[in-house]
Amino acid sequence: MPSTIVGLDIGNSTVRAVELKNPAGTKPQVLRHAAVTLPEGAVHRGEVLEVSTVASALKQLWSLGGFKTKNVVLGMGGARVLARDLSVPKAPIAQIKESLPFHVQELLPVPVSDALLDFYPVSEELGEQGPVVRGLLVAAIKDAVTSNVQAAMHAGLRPKSVDFVPFAVSRALAPVKHTTGRTALIDVGSSSTNVVVAWDGVPQFVRIVPSGGDDITNAFVATLQLDPETAELKKREIGLTAPESADDQVYAEVVHRAAVELLGSIRNTLNYYTSTRPHAPVERVILTGGGSRLRGLDAALAEVTGLPVEYSTALTRVGLPKQGKGADAAAPADIDIALGLALGVKP
Repeated sequence: MPSTIVGLDIGNSTVRAVELKNPAGTKPQVLRHAAVTLPEGAVHRGEVLEVSTVASALKQLWSLGGFKTKNVVLGMGGARVLARDLSVPKAPIAQIKESLPFHVQELLPVPVSDALLDFYPVSEELGEQGPVVRGLLVAAIKDAVTSNVQAAMHAGLRPKSVDFVPFAVSRALAPVKHTTGRTALIDVGSSSTNVVVAWDGVPQFVRIVPSGGDDITNAFVATLQLDPETAELKKREIGLTAPESADDQVYAEVVHRAAVELLGSIRNTLNYYTSTRPHAPVERVILTGGGSRLRGLDAALAEVTGLPVEYSTALTRVGLPKQGKGADAAAPADIDIALGLALGVKP
């Protein structure tokens, strides 16, 4: 196992990285973290479209952050990755993974040959025809994974593994507090929102909602003809709180209209989980991700779900650099995914 590893989160508009020492130990330590903005169109919904552009950004990121290793763990999520509940006959995990192509074609939007498949076991149960393993099927479109790996390699990095972003979210957030009970971990990104329900810290349910913070920014652009930079600033300034002046009322109305779909999608996702597991309702929500920093989002989410909502404190359990290159380049809400990716390294 490498003594340090970098979790690399390639988002639509930003690449973020966290270098972690002793990732599989009892006291992992963040050595460095940094973020670099990407040109528009280089990445779409988590998939690298312009390999050379992203590779250049990664080189810039390594220079800015002063990272000492080129060993990285990449994250995959967004529209080109899906997770579904799946129960299969009980067998050794290696055998289950080998048999996945014969079980999952009807669950996939593409031929099995075009997807990379994995299985995350959750529990064992007695089915109608004998013991079964219940778990989560993870399927990623091969082309999407390949382009992200190529961008990292073109930047001179060494991808050691590719991890599922919702699992990284769970890894970063679930152990922080409330390690018992059922917690919804919600990562609001720019174009998608990861919803993970963890039970005693173990992921039980995953859905990727195809909307995020950019939908609100785009509403400003389309409705008020603002440029994207001004729209983003106004979105963060106004948020979902009551407008402070009559002049802000028009902006507040745009935010509220655009946020309704995201809030409704999250609520419906949690309602679906509860309807399929009425004996194990969600007890609380933890928020993370750059999109979660919209003012008033926590209160609005608490209102529509009827659950207590709090923000992530994932970084409180890992040592942070006191100062140095890249130490303040990304806010805590932005780097939980990169942290979770690094924490997934096995000894």
